[in-house]
Amino acid sequence: MQVMKSATQVEATPPPPSSISLGLNKMRSYEMVHHLVSCNAVVVFSMSDCCMSTVAKRLLFSLGVGPTVVELDEQADGPGIRSVLYQLAGSHQPVPAVFIGGKFLGGVQTLMASHINGTLVPLLKEAGALWL
Repeated sequence: MQVMKSATQVEATPPPPSSISLGLNKMRSYEMVHHLVSCNAVVVFSMSDCCMSTVAKRLLFSLGVGPTVVELDEQADGPGIRSVLYQLAGSHQPVPAVFIGGKFLGGVQTLMASHINGTLVPLLKEAGALWL
């Protein structure tokens, strides 16, 4: 005999995660990252309370670039996206992650080094992020 609960008594319990669903979530995160970086000249994946992320964003804004900023701590799939970024960054910290012209530049250290050695502005111009 099956007992039916009223609508107010039914609790929504998500199915246990399986390797298939985890793989699909990772694929969706990868597709989202790929779509964002291929459709925008400059993308910064950031954490809203990360001082290094703030430095990266402020440098780009000070150069006149309006990057697409994705605050991972404000995204539902933030952990999945961060996992994809970690794979791209290798052993380095994945956040902030800066993409210019669809290519992964690196984190704040690479961004600052590129600015200091004079290669950042040409990269930004090539990507269409600067017109001067």
